[in-house]
Amino acid sequence: MTTNLDPKMVALVVIAIIAILLIIWAVVRQRRRAGLKERYGPEYERIARESGTSKAETTLLERERRVEKFNIRPLPVDERERFVTEWRSVQARFVDDPKAAVNQADQLVDNVMRARGYPMSDFEQRAADISVTHPQVVSNYRAAHQIAIRHQQGNATTEDLRQAMIYYRSLFDDLLEPAPAGPRREVA
Repeated sequence: MTTNLDPKMVALVVIAIIAILLIIWAVVRQRRRAGLKERYGPEYERIARESGTSKAETTLLERERRVEKFNIRPLPVDERERFVTEWRSVQARFVDDPKAAVNQADQLVDNVMRARGYPMSDFEQRAADISVTHPQVVSNYRAAHQIAIRHQQGNATTEDLRQAMIYYRSLFDDLLEPAPAGPRREVA
């Protein structure tokens, strides 16, 4: 038995199916974008401003895949307490030697990251990695690093160094949290 399908009707059905698939694709993409914006906040905005929204989404999803392979672990209580004691010492040193204190704060943050299981590569890679589990303070880390660079060049004021300490402290506190704040995967 043969059925004669009207070519116009077939074309309309195909167009309707394509339109529905495009709408579904757009909705899924919008939900993914909204989820990334919410999760990464200022870091998403920074990358989108520099590279565009599509590149920001790709970059952040690649970061998540990279960081998922790490063995990020919470710090045992005794190790956490040791780091807190070291921070207090660094902070106390700021009064007498702000420049040395900022250098030590930077090194202490690196030590905590290493202890938690973050690979210690160049700064940009460290900041990218930390943005996945600590997206709300990575901008502080970047700002503190910029001040540290200006300090090494002799261009940072004592007020700049004080601000760097505040920025390092925000990341330090986040890193000491008992459990990693890994990315929340949403099914889209």
